[in-house]
Amino acid sequence: MPSCDLTTRSDELAARAVALRAELGYNCAQAVACALAPEIGADAEACYVLSEGFGGGMGGHTETCGAISGGVMALGQVNSGGTALSGTTKKRTYELTRELVERFGAKNGSTICCELKGAGCEHGQLRSCPGCIEDAVKITAEIIARQSAPENAA
Repeated sequence: MPSCDLTTRSDELAARAVALRAELGYNCAQAVACALAPEIGADAEACYVLSEGFGGGMGGHTETCGAISGGVMALGQVNSGGTALSGTTKKRTYELTRELVERFGAKNGSTICCELKGAGCEHGQLRSCPGCIEDAVKITAEIIARQSAPENAA
């Protein structure tokens, strides 16, 4: 399972995620989810398949940034109690998700793919896809590391 070490390794994990997109053609959601998969006890192939439709801001609709979606998937993997504890961990997972979305939006000025890319906007590009991937991995890793710290263990 995840360790507090994630924060110190967030640059390495972000670089891995950016490389997955650049070298293997992963979308932003796949890059984030798959780079974090081994760190959170998730199957990378399952992450790849499950996150495929989240790229391009939800299937090319340029809505919520796919990098955020990949981070949300990782947070769910770490926090959810699964079907055995159905409904009991949802509130906390939502809180962690809100933190990711709020921090990402504060850092980049938006969480919307087309606004980040500057598509059809007067303001131009706010953040590149590789930059969004880096930010999502780093913020997600910080949240996970904090959750995994001994003082937060149940």
